[in-house]
Parts: sequence; C-alpha cells; structure tokens
Amino acid sequence: MTVTAVRKDPAARTMVVEAEFDASAERIWQLWADPRQLERWWGPPTYPATVDAHELRPGGRVAYHMTGPEGDQPHGYWDLLEVEPPHRLVAYDGFAHEDGTPNPDMPGTTFTVAIDEVGDGRTRMSIESHFPGTEAMEQMIAMGMEEGMTQAVGQIDAMLAEDAVRS
Repeated sequence: MTVTAVRKDPAARTMVVEAEFDASAERIWQLWADPRQLERWWGPPTYPATVDAHELRPGGRVAYHMTGPEGDQPHGYWDLLEVEPPHRLVAYDGFAHEDGTPNPDMPGTTFTVAIDEVGDGRTRMSIESHFPGTEAMEQMIAMGMEEGMTQAVGQIDAMLAEDAVRS
C-alpha cells in the first residue's frame, strides 16, 4: 500500500493522507493533470470516478461523478485556487447535484496537494483536507472519507507498475 500515514487533527480541522511512490514528481503530477489517469484512481475501487470536465488551471473547475455498486452516482467538483505543476494544487472540493451545480447542503473542504521528490527516485504526495468546522469533519469522516481516500490513493501503485512494464 502506498499510503504511509493518515493524520487527523480535530483542533486544526484537518486530515492529511501521505503516500510515497517510486516515480518522479512529474509522473505523479500527471495523475492529476490527465483526466483519464485521474479517473483510474480518484475514488475507491467500489466507486470509480468519471471526469466530466477538467480545467486544471487557477479559476478552473474539475467536475466528476462516481458510480457506486448499486448504480448511485454522487457528483463532486473542485474549484481550483492554485495550480503549480508539478508540485502543488489547491482546490475547494464540494458536492454537486446531478446537474453539476454545487450542493450547499453538504460540507465542502479545501484541499492542498503537495508533490515532492524525496530522493532515490521516490516522490511523496500529501493531500491535506481542511474542513470548515469540526462538525463537517466528523460528518465527512463518518461518510468514509478516510477509507475512501486511502483506497483511492492505494490504486496508484498498480498504474505506476504498468508504466514499468511498458518501458
């Protein structure tokens, strides 16, 4: 499993998922920058993602939906605040209605992705989610956010192994 740590800090209203990979920072960035690659890992295996729109630039939006085992399709979006390839991405992550409009009845988070080479051909990726309040954090954790993120990030190694086979 690629995930090396999950840290929750209720006082700071944050959850951080860290992972390390045998790949360059540029290769890990492509997992976010290419919508077809993003679809292969964003979302746990039982809720694969489909990217509906992908504008990876400050002020852009990434819109997606996931398809669950019962056919349910929760929708989400990221409003991109900062995009600094290949090392940093900051976005507001929200739930959306089926038509793609934001769902204000569900809490959103702001997340920061940091991608840093750590030596020996390895790269660390951290995803820090900042919640608007303790109640929102508790609600998202209860909905399975920690498990979902861990499972989603855990799918990246298989993608990187395919790269090695191709080269």
